[in-house]
Amino acid sequence: MPQTKTETWRVFCAIELPSLAIEKISEHIKRLRAAAPDSPASWSRAENVHLTLKFIGEIPQNRVSDLSQAVANAVAGFSPFELEIKDTGSFPKHGTPRVFWIGIDDGSGQLAQLQAKLDEECLLLGFEKEARPFNPHLTIARGRKPQGARALATAHEKMGFLATKIRVKELSVIRSELSSKGSNYTTISRHTLTNKETTRPGLPR
Repeated sequence: MPQTKTETWRVFCAIELPSLAIEKISEHIKRLRAAAPDSPASWSRAENVHLTLKFIGEIPQNRVSDLSQAVANAVAGFSPFELEIKDTGSFPKHGTPRVFWIGIDDGSGQLAQLQAKLDEECLLLGFEKEARPFNPHLTIARGRKPQGARALATAHEKMGFLATKIRVKELSVIRSELSSKGSNYTTISRHTLTNKETTRPGLPR
């Protein structure tokens, strides 16, 4: 009998934002689109904006539970902490701007520690380590054409973003499904930061 092709899911690990932050990001996107109406870009839906800690990509569906276990291991021992959403900018720093973002201020350093622990736990379960340095940000748009990109970047930077504090309480595994209307996200599992160590499967208590 022919082998059945294993279904793959496109997944990543991220912090989901509270409703107040989503509302402020939505308002910022509306103002920015009005300020630079002729700049072609693919805009994120505010409710889909999230803080990605690790992008995994396409993996077999039967490995998603392993990823959830890695996230559970990573959050063990972490207490909830605060971040500040602030500042605006674009990537790359030189050349035509292609990614437009709102920044993250990790004043306590807890976010960087959590991301590093997540990377370690994922590696232990066979997921590749991040090749690029961690640079936390919220992507709100991607440029479609070079024309108008600089004008959009300038308007974005001038507009700024009123600093907003959020409290990080959990880390999620999210599935991304691409469609003609953009990405659709489904949360697969949520893992709460409780400052309690968990017992790893197969290890003695």
